Amino acid sequence: MDNDFDYKIIKPDKSFADFIESFWLLKNNSDNDKDVVILPDGRIDLFFSQSAIEPFHITLSGLETHPDQATLAAKTIMFAISFKLLATEYIFQDTVSNLVDNAKYLPVDFWHFNANDLQDFDHFYQKASQKIQSLLPTAIDNKKQKLFDLIYSSNGALTVQELSEKVAWSSRQINRYFNQQFGISLKAYCTILRFRASFSHIKEGKLFPQQDFADQSHFIKEVKKLSGYLLKNLNETKTTDLYNFQCLSQNNFVLLIKSKRHEITRQKNCYRGRWSRWTNFSNAFTA
Repeated sequence: MDNDFDYKIIKPDKSFADFIESFWLLKNNSDNDKDVVILPDGRIDLFFSQSAIEPFHITLSGLETHPDQATLAAKTIMFAISFKLLATEYIFQDTVSNLVDNAKYLPVDFWHFNANDLQDFDHFYQKASQKIQSLLPTAIDNKKQKLFDLIYSSNGALTVQELSEKVAWSSRQINRYFNQQFGISLKAYCTILRFRASFSHIKEGKLFPQQDFADQSHFIKEVKKLSGYLLKNLNETKTTDLYNFQCLSQNNFVLLIKSKRHEITRQKNCYRGRWSRWTNFSNAFTA
């Protein structure tokens, strides 16, 4: 990993396991912007950040469905919480169907955070944990909890029909829930999780599907669609920013790529006067 970056991740307390994947920080300590690729990773992210050219701000990012490129501004400090999908309904109590390949500003004092909270990541973690603890529901719908347990434990490998049968919830109802709550189908979401899980295999030079893709041609097609790279090029491009960061761990790889988009997009959309709507989000930046 580039020495200009600082990165740290904290896994959540077990009481948050249904809603949170991780708390993490990313810093670009250099005086230069860093170009990266953003890949879909199946998470909803809450960002608290500032840079040399921007004051403290908070953004909520929905699911990505295609790759994009972005630039992480010089001197960026970013603390983030990566949420599992159930958090949208039970923590945020809102839908993110309008945030597919998109994001939005939240109030600058959201959850009573401010710029001072970016000075100490451990303090941030404690403060965020306390806030989330206060928002935890007393109960979760059993079907939904079981559904997501199966989705995450299998890395999206189970088919929609298999999930429907195991949860005793019709596939039509599940897909309606997914589209209304998250903006994509269950099948599309599972494909993203399988794609994400495949990177550890690609890193090892295993270019045949390991995550229950139908066959190698299907695997190659999905990798190209979700990464923007041909499978063989991903394996060969070990000197790029994309692959260097992946070498640390699968989670790190996705986090760095994902986090950079919001800094550059916010800057460009502000200048173009389109930030309040975040329309044409994927075209608002290059990278």
